[in-house]
Amino acid sequence: MASCLKKVVLLLLLSSLAAQQHLCAADPTDGFTRVQFTDENRMLQKPYDKAPEDRYSKVDGVEKFWIYTNDKPFKEGSPTRPRTEIRITGHDYTSGVWQFEGNFFVPQGTSGAIIMQVFGAADEATTLQLRVINGDLKYYGNNVVAANIYSRWVRLNVIHNVGAGKVTIFIDGDQKLVVNDHGRATFYFKYGVYGALSGSSNYMESRWKGIKLFKK
Repeated sequence: MASCLKKVVLLLLLSSLAAQQHLCAADPTDGFTRVQFTDENRMLQKPYDKAPEDRYSKVDGVEKFWIYTNDKPFKEGSPTRPRTEIRITGHDYTSGVWQFEGNFFVPQGTSGAIIMQVFGAADEATTLQLRVINGDLKYYGNNVVAANIYSRWVRLNVIHNVGAGKVTIFIDGDQKLVVNDHGRATFYFKYGVYGALSGSSNYMESRWKGIKLFKK
């Protein structure tokens, strides 16, 4: 009986210690300095033949982006797919360690949609694309960063260490993926919804809130 009681006490202690470690786990933003930006730093890109309110809204701090797969590109003559995105301006970078934080919500049915990008690379357009494909969040169309993300709010943190050439992705505070970037360039962050080259659903939507930037 005494031995059994000791085991129970030990299990309770271990459980308590694990809970404390979880509560005290480092946040992705620890050690970073907040970068202030305003609506003036948000450049909306949307189908060139649509008014902003036809593809974008902001209510109570929640930004909603939506497109249809047959929408026009963001400017006449562009060969790119349709998008409704915010391009963060005034904070382009070529060095240092930068971090994007935001909470996103993607409704059931949206697929083949790029919802966040680190734009800029040595020999291609982007260093990072996060795509929603059949309910999973993926690094480009490959690694699954988070599964079953439909219809729930998800916290995203992306850290780009330019000197080390690394991009680290956190979901709800947990590190999920570390990848190499695509070479030195001028970089900036984008978020919203952008049709992938293939496999896009007819209607694509993402919602965002709590957008923040940090740097070291």
